[in-house]
Amino acid sequence: CRPIGTPLVVTKAEDNMLVELGGRPAFVQLRAIYETLDDHDKQLVKNSLHVGRVASEYQDHFEAGDFLVRNVVGADPETGVVAVGDLIRTGQTVQFHVRDAHTAHEDLQTLLTRQTQKRPAGAIIFTCNGRGRRLFSTPSHDAACLQQLLGPLPVAGFFAQGEIGPIGRTNCLHGFTASIALFEAAE
Repeated sequence: CRPIGTPLVVTKAEDNMLVELGGRPAFVQLRAIYETLDDHDKQLVKNSLHVGRVASEYQDHFEAGDFLVRNVVGADPETGVVAVGDLIRTGQTVQFHVRDAHTAHEDLQTLLTRQTQKRPAGAIIFTCNGRGRRLFSTPSHDAACLQQLLGPLPVAGFFAQGEIGPIGRTNCLHGFTASIALFEAAE
């Protein structure tokens, strides 16, 4: 997912409801961000809006990988509340995100390119069922990207509805992600 707008402090929350962000109703903040977006991103907000909450507040600057991203499950313009698929606490830092194929592809390429081990002997890939043809125009996008950057190598895996992976130093359950385990050859 790609962040939109700026990080905001949750000034009022109730369970999974964002009530206020930065002292203003959450929906008002979202609408203000929406008005700054181009037409493409406005469409993504309508179909692929998420909220990322910072995994570790102990830093001065937040980047895309610092957020645990969750679905926006609803919004009420009258009350100003935005409902999120996670518990939210007052005082947390959040940022709205959108999900798009281009960013997902770039993120996967960046992570695979950073892979500094020797060439892997094989891999297991766990890809969200919200990826594949639902996100990309071709089937098996993530496996093909893995083969292109690190292959050829044997790959097994499956689609899931939740993938485990790190955010900072904490392992979390993610959605709309790909988790990959790379194996070294036996010596």
